[in-house]
Amino acid sequence: MLKTVISYPHMGNYAAVFERLFAQLFPRAEVRSPPPITQRTLELGGRHSPDFVCAPFKYNVGNYIEALEAGANLLFQTGTGCRYGHYGELQEQILRDLGYDFRFACLSRENSRPSAALRTLHAAGCQLPAHKIAAALYLALLSIRGLDEMEFWMRENIGFAQSSDRIMAIHRAFLHKVRQADSAAQMMRAIESGRCAMQAIKLDKPEHPLRVGVVGELYTLMEPFSNFNLERQLASDGISVSRAMGIWFLLFGRSDARSLQEGGGYLRYPVGANGVDSVAQSLSYARRGYDGILHLKSFGCIPELNAGPALRALSKREGIPILQMSFDTHSGEVGAATRLEAFVDMIRMRKGA
Repeated sequence: MLKTVISYPHMGNYAAVFERLFAQLFPRAEVRSPPPITQRTLELGGRHSPDFVCAPFKYNVGNYIEALEAGANLLFQTGTGCRYGHYGELQEQILRDLGYDFRFACLSRENSRPSAALRTLHAAGCQLPAHKIAAALYLALLSIRGLDEMEFWMRENIGFAQSSDRIMAIHRAFLHKVRQADSAAQMMRAIESGRCAMQAIKLDKPEHPLRVGVVGELYTLMEPFSNFNLERQLASDGISVSRAMGIWFLLFGRSDARSLQEGGGYLRYPVGANGVDSVAQSLSYARRGYDGILHLKSFGCIPELNAGPALRALSKREGIPILQMSFDTHSGEVGAATRLEAFVDMIRMRKGA
């Protein structure tokens, strides 16, 4: 009998969480994280995707092709909130038209409901009882919360560390523990250990550093390759970077009703996905005295396009610069770096830093 080899789309460091989750859900299967995203990944995805589909779709297709080439035969997809929730069926058909033989488990839209998701997992070969599936999901959620907490601290502080290499070593060690943790207790110890190690890092941080908030479309925010590692570039310029949006935020931190209320009237109605959150968080950054905001999205992302006019109005009325950047298969790293450099120079001059 052919051994099951599982893979899934890559999304930043969350791949470590998914790797452990699938290893627990399918103990007899082999789990292969997709290879790190490269230009080849993007070229493969762009070549076999509709021209005007948003960039995350193309990255996913490239991930799947590379995973299938590496021997995967069971692919997972999930997503809700915007067109991402409709990717699965089209991506599956594209891959089958290319001649690949595989099984596809889609946990999007109605299939993301607990009962439907359980049926999908059982159909894919997960033989665990419901309470063990719940335990694996709880461990994954703990891992996500710990990872988001650690990386939030890193974005705000790594640009001022006496040893950024030490911070990256702690981060790598934590990701290794995420991949190895067998229980919630192990994960909680790993989170506390990582937290203590980060807090012991010596920082040379000024009292009032330049601060930039980052908002936008979640995939582009969470997959560094897709935005040319702009957050790292900001940190290397001695800027404290704040981004609340991540998977934990997606699962538990967002509410259109609350975000509309917190958005100060710049948007009156939901615009899909995280468009309202981008506006609400931008207003919060402005009123907390941040020096600038980056609004990042994939080309053609409708919710973030809809949020654009509100963000421009917010920028003018609240007096905070907002740099809006779109990314696609044809985006150039040099051009993005040049725009970011000009933005940093401008906010630095405004502050007199």
